[in-house]
Amino acid sequence: MIHLSDAQIDELVGFDEAIPVLERAFRSLAQERAAVQRRVRTEAGGVKLSTLGAVLPDAGVTGAKVYTTINGRFSFSIVLFSTEDGRLLATLDANALTRLRTAATTVIAIRALARNGAQTVALYGTGVQGRAHAEALAVHTGLRSFRIVGLEGVEPLVDLLNTRYGARGVEAVAASPAEAVRDADVVVTATRATGALFDGAALAPGALIAAIGSSLPTTRELDDTALSRAARIVVELREQARDEAGDLVQAAAGTFDWRDVVELGDVLEGRASGRTGAQDIIVYKAVGIGLQDVALAELAWRNHLARNVATHCA
Repeated sequence: MIHLSDAQIDELVGFDEAIPVLERAFRSLAQERAAVQRRVRTEAGGVKLSTLGAVLPDAGVTGAKVYTTINGRFSFSIVLFSTEDGRLLATLDANALTRLRTAATTVIAIRALARNGAQTVALYGTGVQGRAHAEALAVHTGLRSFRIVGLEGVEPLVDLLNTRYGARGVEAVAASPAEAVRDADVVVTATRATGALFDGAALAPGALIAAIGSSLPTTRELDDTALSRAARIVVELREQARDEAGDLVQAAAGTFDWRDVVELGDVLEGRASGRTGAQDIIVYKAVGIGLQDVALAELAWRNHLARNVATHCA
């Protein structure tokens, strides 16, 4: 039985492969060729155990991510099974995959939902997810002007973007929360904030907001003004968002209509509309679903097998 560590996964999977694999998985879900097991949280004595999973017959796998939360710190693992005979294929550390899958899915959402010619992004958050999003967006989208907002680590991230991706035309600067959002084509929130990060009235017409920091009903990054201005709200899985997406759960009655909320896979498949006009404000609200974890676990496992075959044949 194979076990893959975070260090191995960092070598086996990158954004180049992760993005198309995740897009196929979301399309499979929209086609009802895949199923998602919603997150279950269990807690006692300050220790939280969470489980979420998916069945992906097109990829030949099913599995679940299991993780602990203790004092605000996470530790992730995945178990991966075959859908052909049910055998256990691998166990995987999943801290690296969690970082990767969230940013890769945001890239997919930006490609599908941002207005044509989007150049400027306001990025709130400089932690693990903030850094992953900065690098993914610098390479895999057309965004070139980065405004970085954070409580700490802002200058190192600005320097990294300018040094590593300046040749691609990327220019990053530090910005205040209020300054960053003005005239931004894309706003990404990747924080542990418990309340709104900016005034939704400051959003420019046509902006896309990707809110990925909160997966709890008790925390949010967007205010009701941002939500009320949205022409469309897009989520990964509607039923899970209704339970977990604090940005949406905490919104005042009448701010938006849940019947108008659509899933990312349906937008990708053309079964639901995303952006219909250049002036539309769009909100993509992510909480993370097991589909993403299982899809990338399969990719890591498959790449590991291929690498071992190549090594043995050399």
